[in-house]
Amino acid sequence: MELMRTMIKKVFICCALLCTMSPIFAQQTKERIASVSDTDKNLELIEQKGWQISLGTGFQIGGFAPLPMPRSIRKIEEYNPLFNVGLEGNVSRSVSNDGRWLIGSGLRFESKGMKTKARVKNYYTEMIPDEGEKVRGNFTGHVTTKVRNTYLTIPVTMSYRIDKRWTVFVGPYFSLLLDGDFNGEAYDGYIRQGNPTGQYSEVTHAVYDFSDDLRRVAWGLEFGGSYRAYKHLAVQARLDWGMNDIFHSKFESVTFSLKPIYFNLGIQYIF
Repeated sequence: MELMRTMIKKVFICCALLCTMSPIFAQQTKERIASVSDTDKNLELIEQKGWQISLGTGFQIGGFAPLPMPRSIRKIEEYNPLFNVGLEGNVSRSVSNDGRWLIGSGLRFESKGMKTKARVKNYYTEMIPDEGEKVRGNFTGHVTTKVRNTYLTIPVTMSYRIDKRWTVFVGPYFSLLLDGDFNGEAYDGYIRQGNPTGQYSEVTHAVYDFSDDLRRVAWGLEFGGSYRAYKHLAVQARLDWGMNDIFHSKFESVTFSLKPIYFNLGIQYIF
């Protein structure tokens, strides 16, 4: 009997506590709902004034390509795009009365890299053979090249809203090289030092590293589109086309230009 009284007393105390705390929980819930509502109202107000703010991420596939392909590169035997990702923040502002035209900019932290194997003939380059000193000339054989660059990029875009979901954009971008790595190896071939008829030397294996000759500032054009799948989420596809060589203008160990061409697929969170 005493046990029953104790249990009833505890149940009564719990009920009393719940009744006491319920208004507090209800008030906190209302405050949270009001906070979320105020946030949505602020975001709607920003959008009504023509502004749009977003954060995004995505992966890139592409490479540093010579266009057109030089005759010295006879065959691409293997291509690995590596794992290239980017993080970005963007701000855009409507510049038309109907809100369809926008101009925007942002900040993008991204990596661009690749690894290739190729068969070459009379390929002018510079290398260090395992058994000797640095040589420069026309190499015939096989080369493996790996590039891994990290950039801080500022895009400037003009966008057009086709409807509430679809948007297309185009504009230039400007990139600052934060960290660059361009190296490789040559093997199973020979080199003619100086020119195609120069001194003949067999090359079993050699290495090259042109990381210090990479251009620090680059620019190009980008164009693409986005699809607003949800209120705060959009899917974006973009093509970046570099307009200048990966190496600085005084570099002579590669006789053709290598320009970054990359396709990006990512998602954007729209505030």
